[in-house]
Amino acid sequence: MKSHTQELWMDVPQRRQIISIHRDVEQAVAASGVQEGLVLVNAMHITASVFINDDESGLHADYDRWLEELAPFNPGSDPKNGGYLHNRTGEDNADAHHKRQIMGREVVVAITKGKLHLGPWEHIFYYEFDGRRRKRILIKVIGE
Repeated sequence: MKSHTQELWMDVPQRRQIISIHRDVEQAVAASGVQEGLVLVNAMHITASVFINDDESGLHADYDRWLEELAPFNPGSDPKNGGYLHNRTGEDNADAHHKRQIMGREVVVAITKGKLHLGPWEHIFYYEFDGRRRKRILIKVIGE
């Protein structure tokens, strides 16, 4: 069995941003030489997600609006004023932890004949909820 590990680093200038990492994952799979196997793509931060869905800007805006309704940004730590207890640590990113929990940590994709085996509209994205600093993504390919 072959394995290939790659870390993808990026600077995310905005607090929340969806970034396509699809080509990066395809390139890692090609570099691995794996023809039949799996690729794991993991957000290595507890305030970010990796997800698969349509590459359509309206859908992405809908996600952002929906997540903000579910876990609105509030830098405060007083729950009576919409704040989060987590923010008592001195951070202001409790909402980002909640958003990550909803969107998930990672994806696993099948590799068939050396290519990602996805549906016709499926695309791989990194979703940052607490950016403005350097971030890391793990790409791990295993197979034959």
